[in-house]
Amino acid sequence: MSNVIDELPPRVRRRIWRYLLLTSYAIVLFVSGAVIAIAVAGILYMNAQPDLSVWHKADLDGEFTAKSKITTFREYLELEDALFAEVKTEVYDKVPEAERSFFNRYTTGSRSDPGIWTPNWNRTFEYGDSTAPFGVLMLHGYSDSPYSLRGFGATMRDAGAYVVGLRIPGHGTAPSALKYTVADDMTAAVRLAMRHMREVLGDKPIFIIGYSNGAALALNYDIEAIEDPTLPVPAGLVLMSPEIGITRAAAYSNWQARVGDLLGLDKLAWSSVLPEFDPYKYNSFAVNAGEQAWQMTQKVQLGLDRLTKAGRLGEVAPILAFQSAADATVIANAVVTNLFDRLPSGQHDLVVFDVNRFYEAEGLLRRSIDTERLVAGPPRAYSVGIVTNRNATSFDAVLRSRAAGTEAATTTELGLSWPDDIYSLSHIALPFSEEDPLYGEDPNSENPGIRLGRLALHGENNTLSIPPTMMTRQRWNPFHPFMAERIKQFITERAAATP
Repeated sequence: MSNVIDELPPRVRRRIWRYLLLTSYAIVLFVSGAVIAIAVAGILYMNAQPDLSVWHKADLDGEFTAKSKITTFREYLELEDALFAEVKTEVYDKVPEAERSFFNRYTTGSRSDPGIWTPNWNRTFEYGDSTAPFGVLMLHGYSDSPYSLRGFGATMRDAGAYVVGLRIPGHGTAPSALKYTVADDMTAAVRLAMRHMREVLGDKPIFIIGYSNGAALALNYDIEAIEDPTLPVPAGLVLMSPEIGITRAAAYSNWQARVGDLLGLDKLAWSSVLPEFDPYKYNSFAVNAGEQAWQMTQKVQLGLDRLTKAGRLGEVAPILAFQSAADATVIANAVVTNLFDRLPSGQHDLVVFDVNRFYEAEGLLRRSIDTERLVAGPPRAYSVGIVTNRNATSFDAVLRSRAAGTEAATTTELGLSWPDDIYSLSHIALPFSEEDPLYGEDPNSENPGIRLGRLALHGENNTLSIPPTMMTRQRWNPFHPFMAERIKQFITERAAATP
């Protein structure tokens, strides 16, 4: 185009170049204005969230960090004692009278107060002693607490294990804690707990059960232990709803908080501000937590890359993983593509909970989810199982499975079935049974306070302070008995076989 313009008379050339320059300026101004308008709209939208409360603003000084001068697990527990005393004085005692309510977690004596439970499952818990033949470390997920794995902790205790349910830093106290906790704080706490278990058990096998972010922490620790001979190596990993892949947008979520700091808008540090009625899980979510979750997925992937380059990927501990095919928190397929398909050994086992095919056949599900491909095609280096309907007209469940290195799939009756009002599991449902006193649906379970598994209120739209999605999301696993038995078998058989 410039050659054509150069052949024109000088006056014409100047007019054309002036026109092109002005047009370029106009385009730049238009695009810049559009970007600014979108950014301003986003800021205004996020700042329109409900007002922040004391539990969103509290700056707790007593939390463990990677820089804490803590060298033993007992010191970790002592620091935790001091932290919860600080939570009482800085949060519970400072809640304004107008915000105290029957379902406020931070109202002392309310139905959502974790203090009415015995014990308070927001705290680190321990079962057993050094006489146990093996140990199990339990790592809960983001924004929840050791409560999420208490049921499996009891199962492993009854199987003879020494169990530690670790409270991950930033959790169990106030949502504001997740504005400051970073991935390195969490990984440092896991290393401390594993060293403690080695001190208690000696050379006896130690397993890690991790849920969601706890699963990423478990896998990251295993990679660290392979590379660092001073760390005790786990004998096996159990991963539930593992945080292996999440949306890339999480990597940039903290920019929202930085803009908020610049403009003095505290609400921009939060992706959601919701009522805190769950005694063992934060409902409000800090944007920093999203970025740290992304950092954990990257730690795991980079670690697997290093092991691959060093030819040591086969040293990853045996893995038993459970994943819901429908998962709005993590990328469900990432457990296949970013983990299991990378592993060379045949000692790993993946179980996928399918959607309820009865409702897919009825045309009620928004999109089709293909799980059958996992037991079709060329043999895989790992075993695969799919918990699914016997057929599209039955609520009865079967296990479609294929052993590592084989082509033929087998079908096993489970003696379990889909409840007729549940169309899928969810990211948060896997660890909990129907009998769970908080998240289950059994009205006979012992519970001193709120029952979230049975919470389904009906009325007019835009009336409740609780979003409807928080009541409709599935909170318990109808296939929990199968899952618990599978985990128990995986751990006890490997513990018995470990020299």
